[in-house]
Amino acid sequence: MNSVFRALADGTRRQMLHDLADGERTVSQLAEPFAISLAAASKHIKVLEHAGLLRREVRGRTHFCRLDPGPLASAYEWLGFYERFWTSRLDVLERLLRKEDESRPQPSKQGDDQ
Repeated sequence: MNSVFRALADGTRRQMLHDLADGERTVSQLAEPFAISLAAASKHIKVLEHAGLLRREVRGRTHFCRLDPGPLASAYEWLGFYERFWTSRLDVLERLLRKEDESRPQPSKQGDDQ
Protein backbone atom coordinates (compact mmCIF):
# COMPACT_ATOMS: atom_id res chain seq x y z
CA MET A 1 0.00 0.00 0.00
CA ASN A 2 2.96 2.36 0.55
CA SER A 3 3.76 2.25 -3.16
CA VAL A 4 0.14 3.16 -3.99
CA PHE A 5 0.20 6.21 -1.72
CA ARG A 6 3.63 7.18 -3.04
CA ALA A 7 2.27 7.02 -6.57
CA LEU A 8 -0.82 9.02 -5.63
CA ALA A 9 1.25 11.67 -3.84
CA ASP A 10 2.15 13.35 -7.13
CA GLY A 11 -0.39 15.44 -9.01
CA THR A 12 1.00 14.48 -12.42
CA ARG A 13 0.55 10.78 -11.66
CA ARG A 14 -2.97 11.38 -10.29
CA GLN A 15 -3.89 13.16 -13.52
CA MET A 16 -2.39 10.34 -15.58
CA LEU A 17 -4.54 7.83 -13.68
CA HIS A 18 -7.57 10.03 -14.22
CA ASP A 19 -6.85 10.13 -17.95
CA LEU A 20 -6.38 6.36 -18.04
CA ALA A 21 -9.83 5.92 -16.48
CA ASP A 22 -11.19 7.03 -19.88
CA GLY A 23 -9.24 4.31 -21.67
CA GLU A 24 -5.87 3.17 -22.92
CA ARG A 25 -3.26 5.84 -23.67
CA THR A 26 0.22 5.90 -25.14
CA VAL A 27 3.12 7.34 -23.16
CA SER A 28 3.04 10.35 -25.50
CA GLN A 29 -0.66 10.88 -24.85
CA LEU A 30 -0.10 10.69 -21.10
CA ALA A 31 2.77 13.20 -21.30
CA GLU A 32 0.95 15.62 -23.62
CA PRO A 33 -1.01 17.67 -21.02
CA PHE A 34 2.17 18.35 -19.03
CA ALA A 35 5.28 20.35 -19.82
CA ILE A 36 7.48 17.28 -19.37
CA SER A 37 9.67 15.16 -21.59
CA LEU A 38 8.81 11.61 -22.60
CA ALA A 39 11.62 10.46 -20.30
CA ALA A 40 10.02 12.27 -17.35
CA ALA A 41 6.61 10.84 -18.25
CA SER A 42 8.14 7.39 -18.42
CA LYS A 43 9.52 7.83 -14.89
CA HIS A 44 6.05 8.70 -13.62
CA ILE A 45 4.62 5.71 -15.46
CA LYS A 46 7.22 3.41 -13.87
CA VAL A 47 6.13 4.60 -10.41
CA LEU A 48 2.50 3.84 -11.32
CA GLU A 49 3.56 0.44 -12.70
CA HIS A 50 5.51 -0.35 -9.53
CA ALA A 51 2.38 0.42 -7.50
CA GLY A 52 0.41 -1.89 -9.79
CA LEU A 53 -1.89 0.95 -10.86
CA LEU A 54 -1.24 0.61 -14.55
CA ARG A 55 -0.20 -2.01 -17.06
CA ARG A 56 2.04 -1.24 -20.01
CA GLU A 57 1.96 -3.17 -23.25
CA VAL A 58 4.48 -2.70 -26.04
CA ARG A 59 3.12 -2.97 -29.58
CA GLY A 60 5.90 -2.39 -32.06
CA ARG A 61 7.64 0.73 -30.83
CA THR A 62 4.62 2.16 -29.06
CA HIS A 63 3.97 1.71 -25.35
CA PHE A 64 0.30 1.54 -24.41
CA CYS A 65 -0.82 2.02 -20.81
CA ARG A 66 -4.08 1.08 -19.18
CA LEU A 67 -5.44 1.57 -15.70
CA ASP A 68 -5.39 -1.29 -13.22
CA PRO A 69 -7.56 0.00 -10.35
CA GLY A 70 -7.18 -3.12 -8.19
CA PRO A 71 -4.55 -1.72 -5.80
CA LEU A 72 -6.76 1.30 -5.15
CA ALA A 73 -9.18 -1.00 -3.30
CA SER A 74 -6.79 -1.50 -0.37
CA ALA A 75 -6.12 2.25 -0.18
CA TYR A 76 -9.85 2.93 -0.32
CA GLU A 77 -10.48 0.44 2.47
CA TRP A 78 -7.74 1.99 4.61
CA LEU A 79 -9.11 5.49 4.01
CA GLY A 80 -12.63 4.21 4.74
CA PHE A 81 -11.67 3.64 8.37
CA TYR A 82 -10.75 7.31 8.72
CA GLU A 83 -13.86 8.42 6.87
CA ARG A 84 -16.00 6.50 9.39
CA PHE A 85 -13.89 7.86 12.27
CA TRP A 86 -14.34 11.50 11.22
CA THR A 87 -17.98 11.04 10.29
CA SER A 88 -18.76 9.74 13.77
CA ARG A 89 -16.79 12.58 15.38
CA LEU A 90 -18.58 15.18 13.28
CA ASP A 91 -21.96 13.58 14.09
CA VAL A 92 -21.19 13.94 17.81
CA LEU A 93 -20.16 17.56 17.30
CA GLU A 94 -23.36 18.26 15.36
CA ARG A 95 -25.50 16.77 18.16
CA LEU A 96 -23.67 18.86 20.78
CA LEU A 97 -24.09 22.06 18.77
CA ARG A 98 -27.79 21.41 18.19
CA LYS A 99 -28.28 20.69 21.89
CA GLU A 100 -26.45 23.92 22.76
CA ASP A 101 -28.59 25.89 20.29
CA GLU A 102 -31.78 24.41 21.75
CA SER A 103 -30.77 25.34 25.29
CA ARG A 104 -30.14 29.01 24.44
CA PRO A 105 -33.01 31.43 24.95
CA GLN A 106 -34.32 32.59 21.61
CA PRO A 107 -34.09 36.36 21.07
CA SER A 108 -37.47 37.98 20.80
CA LYS A 109 -38.32 39.54 17.49
CA GLN A 110 -39.27 43.20 17.33
CA GLY A 111 -43.00 43.54 17.24
CA ASP A 112 -43.68 40.39 19.31
CA ASP A 113 -44.78 42.55 22.28
CA GLN A 114 -47.73 44.05 20.41
